[in-house]
Amino acid sequence: MLKFSSVDAGHGWLIFAMPPLEAAFHDSEKNDQNELFFMCDDIEETLKDLGAKKVEVSEVSEQRWGKVARLTLPGGGKIGVYEPKHASPLKLGR
Repeated sequence: MLKFSSVDAGHGWLIFAMPPLEAAFHDSEKNDQNELFFMCDDIEETLKDLGAKKVEVSEVSEQRWGKVARLTLPGGGKIGVYEPKHASPLKLGR
């Protein structure tokens, strides 16, 4: 679906190579709440590419920190993709 390179660690457990990423940790009013978001430079283009691969995606919602959509994984779970409004540490070295 997302075409990340992977290896089989045995028993069907796939370990994926990830592109450069950022990690953010925030307070939450709920315990044990975790979310995964992939960051992109252009959410419309990213969703267009995913749609061409038949990936189910939500509508884009505008948040104070970026434009966000959710992807449905083959198992039914959801992950996010967003185009940030904030500065990116990935761009500091460019």
